[in-house]
Amino acid sequence: RETGLLGKNIMGTDFSFDIQIARGSGAFVCGEETALMRSIEGKRGEPRSRPPFPAVKGLFGKPSVLNNVETFGNIAQIIRNGSGWFKSVGTKTSSGTKIFALTGNVNNIGLVEVNMGTPLGEIIYEIGGGIPGGKKLKAAQIGGPSGGCLTKEHLNVPIDYESVMELGAIMGSGGLIVMDEDTCMVDMARFFLEFTQEESCGKCVPCRVGTKRMLEIVTRICEGKGVPEDIDRLIELGQEIKDSAFCGLGQTAPNPVLSTIKYFRDEYEAHIYEKRCPAGVCPSLVRAPCQSGCPANVDVPAFVALTGEKRYAEALLVHRNRNPFASVCSRVCFHTCEDKCRRTTLDEAVAIRGIKRYMVDQEVILQTPEHVENEKNAGRKIAIIGGGPAGLSCGYFLARLGYKPKIFESEYRPGGMLIQTIPAYRLPREALAREIRMIEHLGVEIETGKALGRDFTISSLREEGYEAVFLGIGAPDPIKLGVDGEDAENVVDAIPFLKQYNIRGSVPVGKNVIIVGGGNAAVDAARTSLRLGAETVTIIYRRSQDEMPAYQEEIEEALYEGVELKTLTKPIEVLKDRKGAVCGIKCVTMMLGEYDRSGRRRPTEKGGKTFTIDADQIIIAIGQKFKSENLIKDYNPVITKRGFLETNPVTGQCSIPWLFAGGDNATGPASVVHAIAGGETAAVGMHSFLKGEGEPFWREEQIIDTEYDPDADPVPYPREKPRSISVEKRKHNFEEVELSWNESVAIRQCRRCLRCDYGKVAGPLVDIAEQVVSEEEVHA
Repeated sequence: RETGLLGKNIMGTDFSFDIQIARGSGAFVCGEETALMRSIEGKRGEPRSRPPFPAVKGLFGKPSVLNNVETFGNIAQIIRNGSGWFKSVGTKTSSGTKIFALTGNVNNIGLVEVNMGTPLGEIIYEIGGGIPGGKKLKAAQIGGPSGGCLTKEHLNVPIDYESVMELGAIMGSGGLIVMDEDTCMVDMARFFLEFTQEESCGKCVPCRVGTKRMLEIVTRICEGKGVPEDIDRLIELGQEIKDSAFCGLGQTAPNPVLSTIKYFRDEYEAHIYEKRCPAGVCPSLVRAPCQSGCPANVDVPAFVALTGEKRYAEALLVHRNRNPFASVCSRVCFHTCEDKCRRTTLDEAVAIRGIKRYMVDQEVILQTPEHVENEKNAGRKIAIIGGGPAGLSCGYFLARLGYKPKIFESEYRPGGMLIQTIPAYRLPREALAREIRMIEHLGVEIETGKALGRDFTISSLREEGYEAVFLGIGAPDPIKLGVDGEDAENVVDAIPFLKQYNIRGSVPVGKNVIIVGGGNAAVDAARTSLRLGAETVTIIYRRSQDEMPAYQEEIEEALYEGVELKTLTKPIEVLKDRKGAVCGIKCVTMMLGEYDRSGRRRPTEKGGKTFTIDADQIIIAIGQKFKSENLIKDYNPVITKRGFLETNPVTGQCSIPWLFAGGDNATGPASVVHAIAGGETAAVGMHSFLKGEGEPFWREEQIIDTEYDPDADPVPYPREKPRSISVEKRKHNFEEVELSWNESVAIRQCRRCLRCDYGKVAGPLVDIAEQVVSEEEVHA
């Protein structure tokens, strides 16, 4: 159809063909092809009824063969070599090869020919060379504008007709568009829907009108004007169009929308409920990609610009408007803002975390952000259980609205995991203490040494008159290794190991220490062990280094300090001596096999060799979980499949109206800034639930008066790396490793910012009152 070639009807030849024809319902099939013929004849391009079929009566009334160019290319080879030759590759029901136009966010773009049944992951990573810039795969659009999306969960799916159709996509003409994590799936659905809507010939109402209505709804969602009912409307409309459109174009036009809703419904909900584009793409909802990429929605361009003008106090207040822990995050944040920085299109991202570190180091007088006094709000009793980043942030934002919340912390020092597990060489204790003092000065009362289930219960808090309760106790319970010998002496978990040293100042450490795991806790335990005198420290991880969940810079620092890393290694038994103490660990060499649901290759033991490593201490760091049974058993809130509290993402409200949650016990183990964002979300949700006075003023975008010339060329300064002390100075002490820049370096780095926020105002604010459910509504 691409060339309009005419051909002789070959169906009458005596050569045996095995042909599969995929047809839609109704009399109008392959409408684009007949519309093309009518256009060539000088008529209006619209489909016609069959019979007669084009092979009998086609262009100018002559028998015509209409096929994809790829088909014409295959037929000659099949005639020359026989159908058996063609069937020798591919699958039983999808023979031969398929040519894909591989494009998008992939290193090797172009036309690729693969055997039918080749897994999607092999096409993207082995033939396509993977995703540029170390980004993660988000989806692959297959089948062109009328196709559907496959996700990282489908990397093992064999690409053949049956498998693709089962997942809601089509093979089509072989388009394969790879999309990374910076792609907005709602915007992508809109883009494809625009194309199919324009291509509609207009003969049938479902396609002509239906796709236009779908496009209007998706566009409205991208602009932040969507309503909750829009998702169900799209599904209903899409299914009606698929069932009733005349030709193949109409029958497949809704596929991009339906498949993105199926696999990325959370993105549609974020656009509708939170008025936020998680990928930082939709212009109406994104003021700057860095700000959009920050879970706490910190106004990054503003504090960077103010720092560049040496207005450090103002810059710090801008940051604390949305995140109280500026000093903490300047040291331990995993800087998703930098991952979204548009400067990467020129060279490298602006070193935002480094700028923040310099900014907070200039604080002389404690900068307390805007807050209000409100007698009515101050009279309401609010309990916050857990003094970690989520609980402290919740209290901070409530205090700014005039409340006097009370935090109950089980340990004798507030800070949660910030103080219990993050070592001082990453986060100096005074930096954390200063920001906790700021929160207390705002009116937040912190009572330490009070543990839920030991000193009080949620029921007792309710009896004492607390109207709302926030639960932010994290997910501190370790996951066991599950191998023989794990009960040996000197086999410990990473969280208690780190906590004991950070709280008490001492913890037993072996001479030859093995850490099992690949996350930040594993790396922290390894670097802590070295500082406490271990002679050898080895991290063993069952996948490759690239797949370790720990921050890459932390892994590099650990290796620099002398930690040994053994990847593709899985422990299968802890070895004991005669006294029952650990003396080593038995491991097996792994290899990467098929992809798992996370999009990573699953480690497998196929043909792996076993070996042992001597050790007198083993530290387990393979994850944490949240045990709710004994803590909130009297109320039984809804728990997710992963075992965490189910909350409204807009309000932080649990299934019990007066109970709110945030941080690891709601999201699972995540970053500090995610916990901070969860605390802020719950604070606003609690305020609305209590019908408190005043609005969350910090969510209003502010226009910062700074100098910027939009016509100037970007400055040529490179990205600066953080300074750090030498390995020799790090040994046997917990002095802070990373140092701040000097002023000239910081100012140069600020000037690298492209000011993506210039002239923009962020999208509409969320009306959070509409999302909060009252007790009366629940009872009703």
